[in-house]
Amino acid sequence: MLETSARLLRLLSLLQAQRDWTSTELATRLGVTTRTIRNDIGRLRGLGYPVDARPGVAGGYRLGTGGALPPLLLDDEEAVAVAVGLRTAANGSVAGIEETSVRALAKLQQVLPSRLRRQVSALQSYALPMPSRGPQVDPDVLTVIASACRDHERLRFDYRAFSGADSRRSVEPYRLVNDRRRWYLVAWDLDRDAWRTFRVDRIEPRTPTGPRFTPRALPPDPEIAAQVERGVGEATWRYRARVIVHAPAAYVRGRLPIAMEVESLGEDRCAFEPGSDHPEMLALYLGLLDADFTIVDSPELVDALHNLTKRYQRAIDASRQNQHQPPSEPEAEAEPS
Repeated sequence: MLETSARLLRLLSLLQAQRDWTSTELATRLGVTTRTIRNDIGRLRGLGYPVDARPGVAGGYRLGTGGALPPLLLDDEEAVAVAVGLRTAANGSVAGIEETSVRALAKLQQVLPSRLRRQVSALQSYALPMPSRGPQVDPDVLTVIASACRDHERLRFDYRAFSGADSRRSVEPYRLVNDRRRWYLVAWDLDRDAWRTFRVDRIEPRTPTGPRFTPRALPPDPEIAAQVERGVGEATWRYRARVIVHAPAAYVRGRLPIAMEVESLGEDRCAFEPGSDHPEMLALYLGLLDADFTIVDSPELVDALHNLTKRYQRAIDASRQNQHQPPSEPEAEAEPS
């Protein structure tokens, strides 16, 4: 009986970890026959878990949606992660779930083993969450997108760009990324035939999702994060410029405040395209490169550099003039009467 119960727990864990399983895959994972898998699926259904069967030669199983929420299996790391996530959500950027997150956190802590409860309690005691000041995301929207990413289903939505322009998009969703209190969707845009990054708070999904798609080769997660970081910075820039720097590309990459593509033009020359809402701010950042550079096709930036140069020169002249003035002589003290 104990062996059967342990196997059922392992089977349930597999069904929760992946959407679709064939009988053969499950049998191989658990080291049993497909007949045993069928029997175990029946036992799970008897316990209230809605397991859907897929007919056919390669017939398989999927954990479906039931009328009530059955118990979930979490390992130690997952339980701590859920508790921390609920704590963050209570003060985070997902609208309307703060109170729900607190109630769920209380229930979870009640059943946590003492060793895990101490970890969560330490985080609660010494971490000071700041209220979110960024745009809030409808939790239903976030759930729809996350489910489409998980199930490899196409997603259609209305999108409002930074400029205010509205468009209708059809994408293959792959990753949700949270950065600086904002949610972003990394997806393959079917109409533009290219990878794109979308702000989730500007997405209005059109349901139902689908059809399903075959996943494309996805870059590693660090590259996806770098892509989002580049897109976040570039999406809101009002001014752009092409800058040729008289220094190696590796040197310039190390001096930039955010990840950005730097094109090598030789051992001691490179080019990149920075941007900013204000050309004066961009001029200041270029000065921090500590290298000579040339501006290409950006008269606003050239004017900003010219104005800063004149202002700095006036400051230099005034400072030197002040330094060269002889010190004033102290006033003579009055003779005592």
